[in-house]
Amino acid sequence: MASLTLPPAPPNPRQDAIDLHKAFKGFGCDSTVVTNILTHRDSVQRGLIQQEYRAMYHEELFHRISSELSGNHKKAMSLWILDPAGRDATVLREALSGETMDLRAATEIICSRTPSQLQIMKQTYYARFGTYLEHDIGHHTSGDHQKLLLAYVGIPRYEGPEVDPTIVTHDAKDLYKAGEKRLGTDEKTFIRVFTERSWAHLASVSSAYHHMYDRKLEKVIKSETSGNFEFALLTILRCAENPAKYFAKLLRKAMKGLGTDDKTLIRVVVTRTEIDMQYIKAEYFKKYKKPLAEAINSETSGNYRTFLLSLVGHGH
Repeated sequence: MASLTLPPAPPNPRQDAIDLHKAFKGFGCDSTVVTNILTHRDSVQRGLIQQEYRAMYHEELFHRISSELSGNHKKAMSLWILDPAGRDATVLREALSGETMDLRAATEIICSRTPSQLQIMKQTYYARFGTYLEHDIGHHTSGDHQKLLLAYVGIPRYEGPEVDPTIVTHDAKDLYKAGEKRLGTDEKTFIRVFTERSWAHLASVSSAYHHMYDRKLEKVIKSETSGNFEFALLTILRCAENPAKYFAKLLRKAMKGLGTDDKTLIRVVVTRTEIDMQYIKAEYFKKYKKPLAEAINSETSGNYRTFLLSLVGHGH
């Protein structure tokens, strides 16, 4: 469930473009107007506004935002105005590039998306950057982590809720033989099961494993694997079981302790607002006894804070 709130009557994209242009004009930018318009428009509406803006003012809204806003507000807004696949592709491209290399962020984006989201995102990645996502993954990652990511973006998995209990039991046994039962770890088996099976199936494997061997599959992954490979397996497993809980944890980590990991905060809020932010808020409140909006409010300030809170919405 999305947390995005839209105006009761469908807004006119041309009028929005005119209002945005006015807000940019003159000395300084009226960023309140910019935030109020763009944080209450869905993906399709934002696309139409950009078309109208381009047609009327012969410039990209994206570029105008880049030059008018600054800091985290600019970073968040520049991602927000993209369509979901374009946004994922942009975050991935940045995470797989020299200066801004962030393999955790790349792994999170890939391993928390559905097969159909990955499909569209791969096409967008190629159209936008003229290179295949697989090529960039191959270039910047290594070992089992690389094998897992390449298989995960390459294999079309089933997305429905049905599972075959016989195969579930079989997979749980295979994982036991590949990990706890032997000395060392047979990573190939983990890669196969985690990249070929649907989320519903993996969630069933996880509970079957616990039932059969009295140990949590998550604990097994933690003791049998390490580094980015471990992070990828855990991301897949947690998103198979409860994506909202996974993202609530990420948000908590981004805001806990000294300083704020704004990159993660922006990435999660902006990419989940139109998907499952209401569930994430519920999980956050359940686990940390504090509304997500309250945490964001105390960790951020100014236009950036207003922007994030407009997307997340109040309440829990």
